[in-house]
Amino acid sequence: MHISNRTQGTRRRVLVTGGAGFLGSHLCEALLARGDDVLCVDNFYTGAKDNVAHLLDNPMFELMRHDITFPLYIEADEIYNLACPASPIHYQFDPVQTTKTSVHGAINMLGLAKRIKARILQASTSEVYGDPEIHPQTEDYWGHTNPIGPRACYDEGKRCAETLFFDYHRQHGLAIKVARIFNTYGPRMHPNDGRVVSNFIVQALANQDITLYGDGSQTRSFCYVDDLIRGLVNLMDSAPEVTGPINIGNPDEFTIRQLAELVVEMIGSRSKITFQPLPTDDPRQRQPDITRARTQLGWQPTVKLRDGLAKTIAYFEQRVGS
Repeated sequence: MHISNRTQGTRRRVLVTGGAGFLGSHLCEALLARGDDVLCVDNFYTGAKDNVAHLLDNPMFELMRHDITFPLYIEADEIYNLACPASPIHYQFDPVQTTKTSVHGAINMLGLAKRIKARILQASTSEVYGDPEIHPQTEDYWGHTNPIGPRACYDEGKRCAETLFFDYHRQHGLAIKVARIFNTYGPRMHPNDGRVVSNFIVQALANQDITLYGDGSQTRSFCYVDDLIRGLVNLMDSAPEVTGPINIGNPDEFTIRQLAELVVEMIGSRSKITFQPLPTDDPRQRQPDITRARTQLGWQPTVKLRDGLAKTIAYFEQRVGS
């Protein structure tokens, strides 16, 4: 992944909340590579020190244990707010805390950004669209969500965070960026997070039955992590008037069954495909319209699913083996 270097003498101090998570650790790595001074904040609920252990010797990297539902007093030029469990298994385990992380966390990070005059990016989600009634999803679609269902702690928490970001922008003139992240995969995914890519790879490596929910015809669009991080950085670096929300994801659409069959084929697994009932409020379709990202950020994904899966499978082979 190539992200352009900063002009000499303009090193930025960047705070990444959730920085020891799957996406956060890749973001920290990319920012350090281009010469930024990075403070990684995480409470290690789903993040792991192992994800950033290779960065600890870098003098421009600092790791802090902190829960953003409590205020944070630091100095920074930019804030990437990625802190929140993002897989159903993790965010439904403690739904009240999930909502607090999205809402109280946003309030605390926005308050910090206002106080220190920092630009702030919110890692929102395609889940704000719920089970969409339009396809593909554009940023001006308001969504179709269940505010009292088992996924609401995440879906509605992220929707409320977006509300807060735009109200701080309108009321206080705060420089905000909002990215709506679609399904992302790659090395450092949590092996037990219940997401389809990691689930299928772990099951196929062990020659276990691969579990599909429903009939496997529901669709997702899978973005490789390097592409996603490049999109987030492009959004943060974009002109002040570009606030978002902007979809960041890969518009290539696959059924869940196609993904399972591809993983089995690439691994050479003996796994059989089995079927379970569809979870409550599970979206039938998910595909981003990335016209805004292309035109406003000059961004689009470049990594094909087979190529990204090869790197992800290699990571899990090493992790499962060790």
